[in-house]
Amino acid sequence: MKNTHWWKNAVVYQIYPKSFQDSNGDGIGDLRGIISRLDYLQKLGVDIIWLNPIYESPQVDNGYDISNYQAINPTLGTMADFTALLDGLHQRGMKLVMDLVVNHTSDQHPWFLESRKSKDNPYRDFYIWRDGRAGQAPNNWGSYFSGPAWKYDSKTGQYYLHLFAPEQPDLNWENPQVRQRVFDMMNWWADKGVDGFRMDVINLISKPAGLPDGPQRADEKYANVEELVPNGPRVHEYLREMNRQVMSKHKMITVGETPNVTPADAKKYADLHNQELNMVFQFEHMNLDANPNPALTKWNDQKTSLADLRDNLTKWQVELAGQAWNALYWNNHDQPRVVSRFGDDSTEDYRVKSAKMLATMTHFMQGTPYIYEGEEIGMTNAGFTKLGDYVDLESRNAYHQLVEEQHLLDGLTMLKYLAMHSRDNARTPMQWNDQRYAGFSTHQPWEKLAGNYRQINVAQALADSNSVFYYYQKLIKLRHTLPVITDGRYALATGNDSDEQIFAYTRQDKETSLLVILNYTAQTVSRHYAVPDTAKLLISNYADDQGDTIRPYEAKVYQY
Repeated sequence: MKNTHWWKNAVVYQIYPKSFQDSNGDGIGDLRGIISRLDYLQKLGVDIIWLNPIYESPQVDNGYDISNYQAINPTLGTMADFTALLDGLHQRGMKLVMDLVVNHTSDQHPWFLESRKSKDNPYRDFYIWRDGRAGQAPNNWGSYFSGPAWKYDSKTGQYYLHLFAPEQPDLNWENPQVRQRVFDMMNWWADKGVDGFRMDVINLISKPAGLPDGPQRADEKYANVEELVPNGPRVHEYLREMNRQVMSKHKMITVGETPNVTPADAKKYADLHNQELNMVFQFEHMNLDANPNPALTKWNDQKTSLADLRDNLTKWQVELAGQAWNALYWNNHDQPRVVSRFGDDSTEDYRVKSAKMLATMTHFMQGTPYIYEGEEIGMTNAGFTKLGDYVDLESRNAYHQLVEEQHLLDGLTMLKYLAMHSRDNARTPMQWNDQRYAGFSTHQPWEKLAGNYRQINVAQALADSNSVFYYYQKLIKLRHTLPVITDGRYALATGNDSDEQIFAYTRQDKETSLLVILNYTAQTVSRHYAVPDTAKLLISNYADDQGDTIRPYEAKVYQY
């Protein structure tokens, strides 16, 4: 069955399985826990569930180090549990997207265990092995997780490439056997009934020819691979081959995680002819609050300006229109909580208002919206205050490198930056109720709970008709029922290209016009927009409409 564009007016909900719901009291979320919450997801109204990796894994990087692509991690459940979950979703009219991690495997994967045995092992060329240079690594690349991107293996006297942790060796996609094994595995899952794949760092699979040194600034220990590896010379060839062998045979949704892409790149990966992927996750709006010092990368605590945010979101809306498809998101398992990052969690009223405003901002744009677990109740950053609170490998490594090795930051400043940007902020357990362990488990969870779970939780949200949850529910229903949200043209409202407080844009098709007005600040401001007398207030995060007076974090959408 050929792929169609059925996913265009769908809404995706992302589940981080370890943190969603524990069913057996071991402190770790699992598949049976997800099954127990399917009615909740159905009530929200989402169409597609994306699961972070649930495969067998030593869990060095929370499941992104896979040791068996065709088995379930025992801490999460069994293949029978997976089948029950898939059936439960399909019975409720929802679909399931698996996380595909094929840039690298675990160093415990049988392919790598064979590969490192000898230089002439049949699996040697499944990975990227090189001789060193004068007793040093083959080149000057750094890993995404700090430190070098090469690991010396004394058994054969060579180095292997790992763009992430040393326990995550990169696969050699130049080897056609690797590609075929990956495609066979994808078809195996598709034949089980899986509805699509979210593809982890998929634009890193083609490495630069010759693996040359990269430019290295004086204050950098290693060359920045994010500027060197993405969008390599054969990546489109590989993805078209994958499409021919897998996606074209099934009615699938595919989204690629693609660091360092531009709209021009996205149009190649996600053109509407579906020769490669359906859409890609880009990170430009996520990098707007990066530290001005490139050596500190994302570690910062500054809020993104509205001017920068509006310019970036508008660029992607305009440049992809009619040519490719946007993936709309604020949160995922790698990003801090949106309401703490782009909104305002300083008071309960501002938390609720800004969470709804930010949801309105993206959900009325063209693309497929992604909601990350807890976003729909306005969960905040964790509020951790000491290094021992953090579990995430990236966060702990960055502290050691930037504070203890390079002395670029003092410990208190780095802790402040971790509190804003650590991936742990997204991974604290889902807050179901105000009971001990937030209804997530009967046991101490694998990751600390955010301290505010007694105030912010699902039970509270479901009991309050004005909660963030019901606002998200309305946004999802509107996307399902108003074609202009999927197909209409996007444009900035007249005169809104330089406003530092208000973001206003329109969506239009032949039958319907929408005007979206958003206050990004805690100030009350006055703005006049030419709203026809016949216009209907479609949705708002305030109980009344004060016309030209726009209150703190106010969001309102007119239909006419």
